[in-house]
Amino acid sequence: MRKTILITGASSGLGAGLAREFARRGRHLALCARRVERLEALKAELEAAHPDIRVSVRALDVGRYEDVFTVFRDFAAEFGALDRVIVNAGMGKGASLGTGYFHANRATAETNFVAALAQCEAALEIFRAQNAGHLVTVASISALRGMPRAMTVYGATKAGLAALSEGIRSDLHATPIRVTTLFPGYIRSEINEKLKRTPFIVDTGTGCRLLAAAIEREPAKAYVPWWPWAPLGFLIKRLPLGLVRRIT
Repeated sequence: MRKTILITGASSGLGAGLAREFARRGRHLALCARRVERLEALKAELEAAHPDIRVSVRALDVGRYEDVFTVFRDFAAEFGALDRVIVNAGMGKGASLGTGYFHANRATAETNFVAALAQCEAALEIFRAQNAGHLVTVASISALRGMPRAMTVYGATKAGLAALSEGIRSDLHATPIRVTTLFPGYIRSEINEKLKRTPFIVDTGTGCRLLAAAIEREPAKAYVPWWPWAPLGFLIKRLPLGLVRRIT
């Protein structure tokens, strides 16, 4: 069993939801995010509800790449080991390219890919030293095809993260280190609360419960929720782009 779990972007949304799910399962938690006050409130909530677990929190802006390595190493030293790292921190800002929002598109690209790369590097540095561990990356159903409008750069970063994760999985083939890529469909969170077109959306609690169950199985890839996103994922990768625009 993976007893100690590090989650980035844990102050809200899917990160906080996953922390609650794994706390219910009796796991020790290393939680980091920019908003420390929210982390402290979450820590108090989880320790009150589950007094047998340990919860440690640290401030982390994943865009400060050297800080990623420092925080991950400090957590590993504090707990003695890290059994699982969930690369969850992300951003959904952006607009159609050429419409004056390069600053937002760049911020999303750097946070969702370059910062995710830093998190994967920091996690694998620890896992290689331990010769054990489970790396989980949170991609998106939008990674399967090019997406329009505000989703263009977001989807591209998640596609890049999925490819990065598969490369890591190949690199670590036949080792004790496992790599899982999650492809969530629409799960309500702060990152998508302003989106109007959200077909098949599920609430945060349901989504995080299903995500945690998928993580525990440790597959190479998982669509969450499985229905309807696994069948739709098959279609999304094959349908003409004009049809894909309608269903996503």
